[in-house]
Amino acid sequence: MTITQLQYVLAVAEYKNFTLAAEKCFVTQPTLSMQIQKVEDELDIQIFDRSKKPIQLTDIGIKIVNQAKNIVNEAERIQDIVDQQKGFIGGEFRLGIIPTIMPTLLPMFLNNFIKKYPKVKLIIEELNTNDIIEKLNNGHLDAAIAATPLEEEKIKEIVLFYEPFVAYVPENNSVFDKKEITIDDLNLDEILLLQDGHCFKDSILNLCKSNGKTEHRNYQLASGSFETLIKLADEGLGTTLLPYLHTLELPEKAKAKLKQFAEPKPAREVSLIYPKSELKIHIIDALRATIAGVIKGAIVFNNVEIISPKPNK
Repeated sequence: MTITQLQYVLAVAEYKNFTLAAEKCFVTQPTLSMQIQKVEDELDIQIFDRSKKPIQLTDIGIKIVNQAKNIVNEAERIQDIVDQQKGFIGGEFRLGIIPTIMPTLLPMFLNNFIKKYPKVKLIIEELNTNDIIEKLNNGHLDAAIAATPLEEEKIKEIVLFYEPFVAYVPENNSVFDKKEITIDDLNLDEILLLQDGHCFKDSILNLCKSNGKTEHRNYQLASGSFETLIKLADEGLGTTLLPYLHTLELPEKAKAKLKQFAEPKPAREVSLIYPKSELKIHIIDALRATIAGVIKGAIVFNNVEIISPKPNK
């Protein structure tokens, strides 16, 4: 069997459809089907149960796919070894970034990175955390920037910085006159949240639940953007929490409504994450160094308490 044949097997295992897998592999469906049939004939087993819709892996097929992933990864590592030996930092690099980090962090490092490493073709996707984990595990991303810890078995995490939460409090709120606030001042009934699927929302829920105050309000407002949450708060519909970097470019009128937390400040851990196979590690290291260089002056908080993005069960 060949590496290409194993790549076809992995594509069908992922997409559960021969036609779609063929499109993703840029071959015709008959070609892909024939090559997979050759693998099954050679091994004298069935990798896929074609009688089911969508196509399912057989029990032995699950084991073969897991091993095929290892083989394909190790084959790709050969080019990595050559690139590192030559000191070459280039080629396609697929990076995922969660929505609550992308608008503030990406403009800080992107220009520096592409100028320093012009041979890298950086392909950036804005994705939620679950999609990032899935794409990392399936080999469709080389790395990502996300809130951690995620505690994923096949993923490594390198902490880039700790970003505190900042409260946005309208004048009519009972804590507006406080210089600093604490977690005990938060009431989940009053907090405007991002839509489901945002790990920032999960972090806030974990933060608020730690003070014993639960949600009882008779309406629920959720939005996909911090800008909308700020406008809703200005209308007197509640308060919201923002990541620190997002507050830096707010107009002065809005900044007057920001309330810092007392130390240790609740914060999220922002990390560069990548598969444990460490493919393209030389580009990952270059990306980490670039971000570290530009973020150093913007994030200087040390005494923080990390709030996990993983939902509390």
